[in-house]
Amino acid sequence: MPRPMLEYGLYGWSPAYGYSYLHPANRRSFEWVDPLDKLFEKISEDEDWITLRYDERNYLVRPELFRPVMRPPFGFGDAVEAVDLEPGQPRLRGVVSDIMWDERQDRPRYQIVVRKKKVPRVFEADELRPAR
Repeated sequence: MPRPMLEYGLYGWSPAYGYSYLHPANRRSFEWVDPLDKLFEKISEDEDWITLRYDERNYLVRPELFRPVMRPPFGFGDAVEAVDLEPGQPRLRGVVSDIMWDERQDRPRYQIVVRKKKVPRVFEADELRPAR
């Protein structure tokens, strides 16, 4: 199923910036997501706030720190499977739960959930394909 045309980006906030950039209703939960290397979906905006999504949570933040990046090959909730596994390894088929941004390589990296359990390995985009 095609994903809606969302804008993706980074939100380079840390507590050193102060809390005026975060809506009071989700300040704590946004701190816990540790946003510095995460790739967010921008799902809406108004004059004062933008709504960012990470995995299954939404966060209201000020737009000043949002930096758009290229659309990643996979989005949150996409069904994927690992390619080129070692012989004898079980097939990994799951859904994208985390998208981290590799600043040095300027590209996304993915973590997936298989049967409600997060796989510890972080995948490059070319190590995944849409699940069949």
